[in-house]
Amino acid sequence: MQKELQPGKRYYSIGEVSEAFDVNASLIRFWCKEFDILKPKTNAKGNRMFAPEDITNLKLIYHLVKERGFTLEGARLHLKQGQKKTLDKFEIIAKLQSVRDQLTKIKNEL
Repeated sequence: MQKELQPGKRYYSIGEVSEAFDVNASLIRFWCKEFDILKPKTNAKGNRMFAPEDITNLKLIYHLVKERGFTLEGARLHLKQGQKKTLDKFEIIAKLQSVRDQLTKIKNEL
């Protein structure tokens, strides 16, 4: 499961991103090569810096590949055919999971 990144930042390092997703940095770099929707900026040293939009796209890719079991090609096709629709569904699922977690926390406190 994904951990939350510090909100309000304009860019996140690949270390922060890989820690948040609990994956190796090499997987993030690999996904950057495989998926056109990921376009991290690079600083003067060549380090990748991920904007919040990139994080949203990474969450979507993570969901498709790791949670739903898509192949890379399947995830790529799914994103090309209906990225907006897929993103909307993903956001709804994420909000529902957040509500469920909050309700579980409240139940446990009773």
